[in-house]
Amino acid sequence: MTASDRVALRPPRAVLFDWDNTLVDNWATITEAFNATLTAMGHRPWTIEETRARVRASLRDSFPKLFGERWEEAKRIYIDTFASRHLQALKPLPDAEVLLRKLARRSLWTGVVSNKTGNFLRKEVDHLGWGKYFRSVVGAGDAAKDKPAPDPVHLALAESGIVAGPEVWFVGDTEMDMACACAAGCLPILLNIEPADPLVYAGRSPVWQGTGCADLTRLIEVLDERRSSTV
Repeated sequence: MTASDRVALRPPRAVLFDWDNTLVDNWATITEAFNATLTAMGHRPWTIEETRARVRASLRDSFPKLFGERWEEAKRIYIDTFASRHLQALKPLPDAEVLLRKLARRSLWTGVVSNKTGNFLRKEVDHLGWGKYFRSVVGAGDAAKDKPAPDPVHLALAESGIVAGPEVWFVGDTEMDMACACAAGCLPILLNIEPADPLVYAGRSPVWQGTGCADLTRLIEVLDERRSSTV
């Protein structure tokens, strides 16, 4: 676990999470749906490693670049394939629900901001029984623009009375998540086993990095202990 001394971390008022590879693993289904689409469009299929590395943006942002004028046809193939399989293979990441339970015991606004299509995202949250943990769930297509634009962050906080800023943590696993956090003025919190490459994360570096949900749970406990000791 690493941390930056550039920002003195304090317990947040709100925590917004990315979804895939931050709280859950659904890469097998995402890869299967991409490969059905790629094959239908005359492209070679991707390995799961390639899918993990390449899939960042929402369908409406990425598919026109991948498939040109046929992007809406490709989107239909992807959605049809993904819809038939995504709940069966969905798995929580280790210690994710422990973290969410801990946050639920605090008076925090918690939410999800993902580039997964909104209706799929909400079905996955409901399938896991995690709706009780989130005050807002924002997916691709719900806001005027998707990540890395700040629009979905503002939408996720719209009913909270909390303005996006340093009291809001944005937790994700990619440079796009950190870019979204920075664009909205939130604190970028990275969960990734690989150290943040200064070249990749230039101008959007995380203020704190852990390898997974257990690290973030421990950070929150440490901050609580510090606050208790100063009261």
